[in-house]
Amino acid sequence: MISAKMQAAINAQINAEMWSAYLYLAMSNDAAHKGLKGVSHWFRKQYDEEMVHAFKFASYLQSQMAKVELKPIAKVDTEWSNVVKMFEQTIAHEKKVTSLIVALCDQAAKEKDYATSNMLQWYVNEQIEEEETAQGILDALNMIGDDKAAFYMFDKELGTR
Repeated sequence: MISAKMQAAINAQINAEMWSAYLYLAMSNDAAHKGLKGVSHWFRKQYDEEMVHAFKFASYLQSQMAKVELKPIAKVDTEWSNVVKMFEQTIAHEKKVTSLIVALCDQAAKEKDYATSNMLQWYVNEQIEEEETAQGILDALNMIGDDKAAFYMFDKELGTR
């Protein structure tokens, strides 16, 4: 059994994961509207991944006989001036999510909640991958610059995710 404080913190993280999904769905929709099929596809896959994260947290709470409490999801932006701005926001957001996961790890350690600590290690590793991937895409976009042919190819590559 987990503490009420840990239960509340994980419920807040479920909301954060769903907000992340909502953000990436908005990015996917904006990219699709702009004719960027690959970028749209990449963000749609990111949406799917964030929902899996939320469900994984919810399943963990249920396994601990704790209540999952869904809260309203705050509004997200729905339009970006360009793809670089999308990925700048993505990397900043993933760093924020990493800080939230670290705070959960700190809380679990403080409470000597070894089961939750163990579960959270998957998220620690996942966040390393999330930040690395987003930063790699942003680095590639910055290298591409205004080269429309290179961007076209990169958009197609993102569509293969």
